[in-house]
Amino acid sequence: MADDAIFHDRMLSLGLARVSEAAAVASARLVGRGDEKAADQAAVNAMREQLNQLDIAGVVVIGEGERDEAPMLFIGEEVGTGQGPAVDIALDPLEGTTLTAKDMPNALTVIAMGPRGTMLHAPDVYMDKLAVGPGFAPGVVSLEMSPAERVRALAAAKGCAPEDITVCILERPRHEEMIAEVRTTGAAIRLITDGDVAGVIHCADSAVTGIDMYMGSGGAPEGVLAAAALKCMGGQIFGKLLFRNDDERQRATRAGITDFDRIYSRDELVTADVIFAATGVTDGSLVRGLKREPGWVTTETLLMRSKTGSLRRMVYRTPIDK
Repeated sequence: MADDAIFHDRMLSLGLARVSEAAAVASARLVGRGDEKAADQAAVNAMREQLNQLDIAGVVVIGEGERDEAPMLFIGEEVGTGQGPAVDIALDPLEGTTLTAKDMPNALTVIAMGPRGTMLHAPDVYMDKLAVGPGFAPGVVSLEMSPAERVRALAAAKGCAPEDITVCILERPRHEEMIAEVRTTGAAIRLITDGDVAGVIHCADSAVTGIDMYMGSGGAPEGVLAAAALKCMGGQIFGKLLFRNDDERQRATRAGITDFDRIYSRDELVTADVIFAATGVTDGSLVRGLKREPGWVTTETLLMRSKTGSLRRMVYRTPIDK
């Protein structure tokens, strides 16, 4: 195999951080400005421009949507110079567009990269998700359990009471019954308005974030991104695709999904070693948000490699036009 066809994760990781940083910097002027579309477009433009400077033969497998829905960074778009290893790319140029527009916590730019054919081509449908952090026996919790059973099982594994468990759930009407059931156990719930990639990642560092478990339905593409992060940080995630109509089933079929009832584990969502970068746009539990001062912007990026389990926090300060 030619050397330029090998996935050198160490060599590519800094370039991936630059991609994530560029998207965040592009969003700087739009934080708190109330324009979700403009913030997202700025991040998309910057991320695509930086990706096309990398020496990779990249294909976007998790992106802004299908080609007819997204003019750039659509699913199937080829990115990079074409000179280098064939890679899968999962990305969300601005995870939390509403959070950015309203200057609320935990908006991120997120991107993951792995060898070609190693990430689930998740259709743009909902996914039922369940995640916990590292250090537990495989299958300590499962999607087959009820929400209350999951809390009790995790508490038993941690050697604590259910009242000491904190569960992160996306605040949506569809989760009202789940929230009510979790509360019967005495567990605490941290409700988030958007950004379930960050919600899942919080489980991997519960000592800092205070979150032990994530559950609930959200976008399937975000489930793959979250799995890439947990592949680097440790932890378990399970996902099952949810379909509301025949159109969504057809989307899954086009993406190569044949078993509509399958429950995917972390290592089935992402089957090989990956690199992952996330840059803060607004302040959050994982990374600090970008800071603007006259002529400058500063960002913090989380850069991780699953092969080594390494985690870097990188501060980037760059001049910007006034």
